[in-house]
Amino acid sequence: RPPGRGPKAGRRVMGSRPEPELDEIYREIILDHYRRPRNRGLVPDATVSAEGVNPICGDQLTLTLRLEGDTIAAVGFKGSGCAISQSSASLMTEAIRQRRLSDAARLKRAFEAMMIEGAAPTAELGDLEALQGVRKLPARVKCALLAWKVLGEALTERQGAATVTTEAEDDRSPAKG
Repeated sequence: RPPGRGPKAGRRVMGSRPEPELDEIYREIILDHYRRPRNRGLVPDATVSAEGVNPICGDQLTLTLRLEGDTIAAVGFKGSGCAISQSSASLMTEAIRQRRLSDAARLKRAFEAMMIEGAAPTAELGDLEALQGVRKLPARVKCALLAWKVLGEALTERQGAATVTTEAEDDRSPAKG
């Protein structure tokens, strides 16, 4: 029998790689957000801003938020870097816009758990699950996490400006730069 034509063709084996079609969908989501980033540009009347850099690969990101009470009323970013860092920022801004600060913090923890600890993605992550495959490339995990580290700093600051780097933390991620 030719490969892929037997009785088990099309079945997934527990623990096997995702179907190629799923990989392609995830790749398309990442490329779409890189080519057509959502919320690109700084929020002119921002109440919080934070910056971050990944010195290993040169990714840079500035994140601005306009808070209204405990809600992220507007969010924007500008930056430069690889497709993973910029897509992650775009996907993140889509996910946190119009959310309460506590929801954004919970989403940040869920994303970091998926990327650092290998936790299964929660339904709340939505399209952010597309970045899960980056975990297979340890040197790129920091690229995906940059926007989230900047968000964490912004949520901590809540007023004014802050700067963060992917190298400043105790480095729990599998990426060793």
